[in-house]
Parts: sequence; structure tokens; C-alpha cells
Amino acid sequence: MKLAMMLGEGCEPLEVVAPVDALRRGGVEVVLVSVMPERAVMAAQGIRMQADATIGETDLMAFDAICLPGGEGGVANLKACAKLEEVLPAFMDDDARTVMSICAGPTVLNAWGLLTGRAATCYPGCEEGFPEGTYQGQGVITDGNLITASGPGYGLAFGIAGLRRLAGDEVARKVAADMLFQE
Repeated sequence: MKLAMMLGEGCEPLEVVAPVDALRRGGVEVVLVSVMPERAVMAAQGIRMQADATIGETDLMAFDAICLPGGEGGVANLKACAKLEEVLPAFMDDDARTVMSICAGPTVLNAWGLLTGRAATCYPGCEEGFPEGTYQGQGVITDGNLITASGPGYGLAFGIAGLRRLAGDEVARKVAADMLFQE
């Protein structure tokens, strides 16, 4: 399994690092993809992150999963990425693929009309404008091939939920136990 973790200037670092850590421990190949012109991305809190590739160097359709972290600036940069807007509908419509989104990240999906008929969560207050019945409160919500989480405090649980979908229950339980994470 191969996941593209999308990075934009201003992304929330914990929402990148925690899920990437859990996913890689479980054997998922994670590629950090910058939606910016350069691989170096300045995340929130002044944390510099180094992507593996830029969006221009990446064929997103070669991935099994895409993850959209939050962070106000990061989300604005994700929304400005035409290539991401082009491929996300295909991911959402394909049960064999997975879309993960945390904090303000689900607002990207909502802006492109991809949350209709789906159960999801996001950072409190970001649900404004979501389709009726979509917002499910705080936590980690899995609805078919869509996994969403409320914010940075759910980063590890979000990663374990993604790992469960991509690598199975047994792998997810083992990684959670090895990390001393109690589900």
C-alpha cells in the first residue's frame, strides 16, 4: 500500500508526523508530497518539513491513498492545488482507494463537493457549510473509504485508523500495542 501525505505551507506538523509514523510502522509506503513549488515546506509553529517530492513530480493516481492534514495555511494551499482537486473525486468514488483528512483538512473535500452523503468530522467550527448530517462530532470517523479526525490530539488514533484500513486489523493492533497506544 502506498499513501501520499500532502503538505502545504502552514500544515499542522502533528497531523503529518503522527499518522506517518503509525502508517510506516505498519508497512505502508508513505510519500510526503509538497503542493508548493519546492520540497521544503514551512509547517505551522515554524517547523520546517522536507517532502519527498513536489506535486509536479508525482502521479497521484499511482497511490492507494491520499491524506490531507489540517492547519489553516496548509488547507488554503491544498485548496489551491488544481492537481489535487482533479484526482480527489476519483479517490472518493473508488472503494479500493482511501482518503484520510484531519482537522481543517475535510474543508478541502467539502469545498469540492465531496462530502455529500458521507459521515465525517473536522476541527470544531470548521463544519460550517458541511452537508446536513455529515458532521459527526469530535473523534475519528470512518465512513467506507473516508477517514476523518478532529484535530492534532487525534493524530495517532487517525494514523491507526488509516493503518487498519490499509493493512488490516492485526497490523493496526500490533502497531498500536507496540506504541503503547490504547484504542
